[in-house]
Amino acid sequence: MKDIKTMIIPDQCPADFIKINENQVRFTAAGVLISSLLYLLTGYWWIILFLLVDFTFRAVNQGKISPLNLLSGLIVKIFPINYKPTDRAPKRFAAKIGVVLTFIALGLLWAGFSNLTFSLIIILVLFSALESVFAFCAGCLVYSLIKKISRQ
Repeated sequence: MKDIKTMIIPDQCPADFIKINENQVRFTAAGVLISSLLYLLTGYWWIILFLLVDFTFRAVNQGKISPLNLLSGLIVKIFPINYKPTDRAPKRFAAKIGVVLTFIALGLLWAGFSNLTFSLIIILVLFSALESVFAFCAGCLVYSLIKKISRQ
């Protein structure tokens, strides 16, 4: 099997050439991480609903009203955190993955499949931890893999 890095070709990541602050994105991902962990600890369904709404705002280019994005924007303004430009499109794609995961998780939870919901939220924990701690966009990896599979 190929090394994961050789599977990802940088130009396969979605690009819209609109720059956003990578550091703010990482704080937003930290908010997703904390929210997801809170759900795993408490089981409160409304946390998943909150994440679904937040991901939806960011997925449809309405990050200006995303609670987690607003909070992370405040953090980077209050503290002396440098602006680090990154392309917006991969982050929007990742938000769309978040919409799908949280929508399915909420549906499964309401249908009585809490173990499957738990598993999906663990995936969110993993993806958001990778972004917030290592600046690794799992959405970009997923996008690249989809492109490779669709060409075969």
